Amino acid sequence: MDWNGKPYHSLDYELKKQFGHKVYKLSLNGGMTCPNRDGTLGRGGCIFCSAGGSGDFAAPVMDSVHEQIEAAKLQVQRKMSGPGSYIAYFQSYTNTYAPLSHLRTVFTDAVLHPDTAALSIATRPDCLGPDVVDLLRELNQIKPVWVELGLQTIHESTARFIRRGYTLPVYESALRRLKEAGITVIVHVILGLPRETREMMLDTVRYLAGNMRDADGWSDMAGSGNDGSSWNSSGNDGSSWNSSGNDGSSRNRGPTADGIKLQLLHILEGTDLARIYRDTPFPVLAMEEYLDLVIDCVELLPPDMTIHRITGDGPKKLLLSPLWSRNKRLVLNSLHRRFKERNTWQGKHFPL
Repeated sequence: MDWNGKPYHSLDYELKKQFGHKVYKLSLNGGMTCPNRDGTLGRGGCIFCSAGGSGDFAAPVMDSVHEQIEAAKLQVQRKMSGPGSYIAYFQSYTNTYAPLSHLRTVFTDAVLHPDTAALSIATRPDCLGPDVVDLLRELNQIKPVWVELGLQTIHESTARFIRRGYTLPVYESALRRLKEAGITVIVHVILGLPRETREMMLDTVRYLAGNMRDADGWSDMAGSGNDGSSWNSSGNDGSSWNSSGNDGSSRNRGPTADGIKLQLLHILEGTDLARIYRDTPFPVLAMEEYLDLVIDCVELLPPDMTIHRITGDGPKKLLLSPLWSRNKRLVLNSLHRRFKERNTWQGKHFPL
């Protein structure tokens, strides 16, 4: 299969299909924090999260949303070769963790900007109360609204280690409610998290693709994992999910996400993960290893799932490891060459 010359359903392909022209993402700052930083759930955030709250490329918080958009447009226009529009992307920290009045103000300002094609909001699934989802539903009637959820992994032992702060059913509840509201959902996955095997990483992708395996293969999600983890099958909001079917045939998780970001683990200076890495070094993915792993992931994904990111480049001044990821062009060129060598494409092994 082919998506405008690429062997996967890229974001660029999807945007041109939806809007008919090139669309650029503008990283904005809504001036929010995170319950995993302010003491509500914890301090310091997830162990891999930088001081910028994963928004190191976002605009300064002191600017208004309109000023941020105009400043970001000037940066992007240097790369533009023709007409285009923009995605207003609230990236830093948890962008639904604020009073509803504040959310309404900043999101409405972004949506009503004449050059905004869509609104994208990065947040946590445990920060999506009914009033917030109703607001997003309302804004989605004006322009498309996307919500990006930082799941990272389905494995509860890893989730505890990285201090994610919520269980898998909380994600499932948020996904279901967002999809019922007509919202496009993108899920973030980190490849290379400490203590995860290659098969554990692929299981996360299989789960997100909606591919079910036998009960033993999904035991980590059904209550007790191969890693010895366990969790409650009801979310913080009182929701529950159906895990019946020991043969793996009747587990009803509801809808799947519309898009996915596959992110290489970056160890950044100043994070708790960097301190752990220095104190007790753990293996990180080599480039050749990552190339084959990410292609294995892409083969499992349904062809209609948009891949919003297939690698990533952390801030060079903060990157401790892996240093090979600094050269994003080399990584992408090598990845596309490996796709050709393997004669493969997105969805080749979907469904299982």
